[in-house]
Amino acid sequence: MIPKNIKQDFPIFKSMAARHRPFIYFDSVATSQRPRSVIDAETNWYETTNANIHRGVYALAEEATVAYERVRSQVAEFLNASDARSIVFTKGTTEGINLITQAWARPNLKRGDVILVTEMEHHANIVPWQQLAKEKSLILRYWPIDAAGKLVLTNLTKTLAGVKLLSLTHVSNVLGTINPIENIIRAAQKIGVVVVVDAAQSIAHLPIDIKKLKPDFLVFSGHKMYGPTGIGVAYVAPEHWDELQPYQTGGDMISRVDWQHSDFKPMPGLLEAGTPPLAQVAGLGAAVAYLQKLGWPALIRHEKDLTAYAYKKLSQIPGLKIYGPSPSERGGVIAFTITGLHAHDLASWLDERGFCVRAGHHCAQPLHQKLNVPATARIGLSVYNSKIEVDALASALTEIIKQWPTFTTR
Repeated sequence: MIPKNIKQDFPIFKSMAARHRPFIYFDSVATSQRPRSVIDAETNWYETTNANIHRGVYALAEEATVAYERVRSQVAEFLNASDARSIVFTKGTTEGINLITQAWARPNLKRGDVILVTEMEHHANIVPWQQLAKEKSLILRYWPIDAAGKLVLTNLTKTLAGVKLLSLTHVSNVLGTINPIENIIRAAQKIGVVVVVDAAQSIAHLPIDIKKLKPDFLVFSGHKMYGPTGIGVAYVAPEHWDELQPYQTGGDMISRVDWQHSDFKPMPGLLEAGTPPLAQVAGLGAAVAYLQKLGWPALIRHEKDLTAYAYKKLSQIPGLKIYGPSPSERGGVIAFTITGLHAHDLASWLDERGFCVRAGHHCAQPLHQKLNVPATARIGLSVYNSKIEVDALASALTEIIKQWPTFTTR
């Protein structure tokens, strides 16, 4: 069970309370808050371990290297990956997808090859493929969604026919849809399709088992799993290591440099040029430990219960429309509109009442075109949210709707 006093783990809630202003944070889809243990891990790095890695032979540098590589092993264990060398540290999900685009797809895809993405993707899983498709004369196709916001799965064989690479989100950052990636990966790989999984919205909410899922590539961000900004992970399956080319070059990723030629390190060094975000890696390790301490059974139970409650509560508000599937088929993401109210105005009025709610297209403009709405308001539920906060949100929305005619005459 998630502790009732869990907010005590997150210093920002105490800080905001000291300002004597209401603060209910519903924007964990964009970025989660950080527990004290993560903040302390970063601070501790600078205070006790700060030295560059892989180079120095003095004691502190060796300690720093050991600590850095320990987190790599920790992340591999967290994902149940068989080899820590599959774990590449990045700035986040966006850089992870760009890394795969440049280091694997660019050298391995040929003119006319088909890349498939879904209609529910974040821009970070659309734009890199658009650019590569233009550059290499590839074909970019979109996997359609149905009226409920789920992938059309009626004929997987036809959907995947001729596809060389499939890149899809595990959980939609707008619809909350949980895609059946295990079945999709299995079907795709049977016919030789390489699969990239964007786990940005699932990494802190659902257990990911690499040995079970067997993705070719998988990416996520630390800041969406209670970790620091500026750090993420790209998982690369061992069978693709020999197919990679460095996408950034320079220090640390080389084994030898002559006047006219350079030799590069094997994985994962091949894809980690320059000085990495060392303190952020330490913070990522603390975030993984925090999630493991809470435990998946408690996390899943809390978020499923809260999502179902919020979905029901918001659905009862007249004029409010929720986008995406039923609570049993979605993560803790709820995007909605209210008839006659623009999402940006709604978010501003909620902010006046202390609610942190995102509004806009959420870096998913094509999806909003599909939904035929310019913008939605969105809440993201997390371990530090409660039913009491959901009740408060529902009351605030009801009040805003009642007051809307007076706003329009100002």
